[in-house]
Amino acid sequence: MLPALRRNYVETGKVRIVWRDFPWIGEESRVAAQAARCAGNQGKFWEYHDYLFAHQRGENQGQFGKANLKNFAQQLALDGGAFGQCLDAGADLDMLRGQVRTATASGLRGTPSFKLNGQLLGSGTYEQFARAIDQRLAGR
Repeated sequence: MLPALRRNYVETGKVRIVWRDFPWIGEESRVAAQAARCAGNQGKFWEYHDYLFAHQRGENQGQFGKANLKNFAQQLALDGGAFGQCLDAGADLDMLRGQVRTATASGLRGTPSFKLNGQLLGSGTYEQFARAIDQRLAGR
């Protein structure tokens, strides 16, 4: 869904997407979110994010263990040493836990979830989000 939103709305200058992590599934999702932030330190947040989504293999089954996350970084030609140090330090984990609390308190229950100018759209199909965006852009 995100590539279509980017292509049809962000790249055309109609909307801006603000990303908020919502690693609510368990420890693996939090560590994966940390890993994406570490990739972001090297300018590859979105590439790493997309790689994670393309390589999901079930929830909390080891796919997003630290060894795999470090291997993913190598697949994307990141500086493995810097990435590993960042991941092992886990500097963003407390903030990520806080984002889950904030998101849950605002009504989010799953991913993907969207807010449009503060209005919770929740989760749904691309077509539902596109319709809501188009209505907002038309002033309705």
